[in-house]
Amino acid sequence: MSLTHARPARTPATAGLSTGRGLVYVVFAATAWGTAGAVAALLYRDSGLGPFALTFWRAAGGFVLLLAARWVRSRGNRPTPVRVTAVREPRGWAAVRVLATGAGLTLFQAAYFCAVKSTGLAVATVVTLGSGPVLIALAARLTMGERLGRGGAAAVAGALAGLSVLVLGGGSAAVRPAGVALAVLSAVGYGGITVLTRWSGRRGAAGDPLDTSLWSFGICALLLLPAALGEGLWPAADGIGRTLLLLGYLASIPTAVAYALYFAGAAVLRAATVSVVALIEPVSAAIIAVSLLGERLTTATLIGTVILLAAVAALAWEEAAAARPD
Repeated sequence: MSLTHARPARTPATAGLSTGRGLVYVVFAATAWGTAGAVAALLYRDSGLGPFALTFWRAAGGFVLLLAARWVRSRGNRPTPVRVTAVREPRGWAAVRVLATGAGLTLFQAAYFCAVKSTGLAVATVVTLGSGPVLIALAARLTMGERLGRGGAAAVAGALAGLSVLVLGGGSAAVRPAGVALAVLSAVGYGGITVLTRWSGRRGAAGDPLDTSLWSFGICALLLLPAALGEGLWPAADGIGRTLLLLGYLASIPTAVAYALYFAGAAVLRAATVSVVALIEPVSAAIIAVSLLGERLTTATLIGTVILLAAVAALAWEEAAAARPD
């Protein structure tokens, strides 16, 4: 059965980007986000930065890099290769959309790091990423009429099962209600970004992904600055060169590049599909942990990875099939 009961019409905003390319963009973004976890682990260990300061520098660095990319693009008078909008947004709506996206991004990041501190990485990850597809599917159904068929529902259930096995398979996680509530709050922020981007894309008002990412990170950095100052904004002097290299990577590939591609892909894909494909993030994080950080490959890691990737592949196939003309 089809992922949805009706194929949404292509709008001027989405006509320039195919479903297949949108899937590739989201897969790349999720894979890059998985590398950010490993980089953050190294920075937490050696840099003296806490979660708010680290997130501030990630957002501020991404803002600066995207601002430079925007300047280079304007000098060359060439459109960004991931631009999906073919119509001009009303200025008022563009401001509201960017402010809402920036606020959602801040909520997503800040609540997640607080959840990790409260209940641990494993539980925070499985609750945030696990509840995301459910919340997004519900919101997409209520706001846009996007409906999962039996195949899509089975793929979402399989993805959640694979994620649970992958993250909680070790059996050592401690569940704390306050941490779970923070993780759900993080999922609300993530879900809001995804649904808003899809809703805007269907109406030809998704905006330029580069500009959306640029101003969203600027808002995120401003909102996080007070908490980062209170926590300790500056990294330790020891090993500052290594810290700057890691922060540079964190601000570029999994932030500036990944989010610009994510916003482009999210504008042309069904919201539930985006949320499930993004579950590749813990898979890439697990691969890096085993191959580069010396963590042990467990049976749960292997089984969870296989289940999760199979579910993502099935949902991507459903999305591509639904987008093909009859």
